[in-house]
Amino acid sequence: MCVGIPAQVVEILAPEKKAAIVEVEGVRREVSIVVVLDDGVKVGDWVLLHVGFAMSIIDEEEAAAQLDFMRMLGSVYDEEVEAFSADVPSIEPKSSTTET
Repeated sequence: MCVGIPAQVVEILAPEKKAAIVEVEGVRREVSIVVVLDDGVKVGDWVLLHVGFAMSIIDEEEAAAQLDFMRMLGSVYDEEVEAFSADVPSIEPKSSTTET
């Protein structure tokens, strides 16, 4: 399964680099924009990222919906882990004793 992450373009780097700085949830990264150059990517656009490449330009509404869904998945996972942890007795590590 491939996961695409919505990110907003905050800076287009030198044209020969074919790269941009994008932001996801306050974190900025340099990514390749070679795939979306012909689509006219510009600062302020939302793109779908996959393994360091902007794969497509998406609208702000789609980006917001995808980010909300990803946040929801994260909270569901956290709740499942908490429920699992509550049902499983903790296992204490064996104490190691060394005799001299």
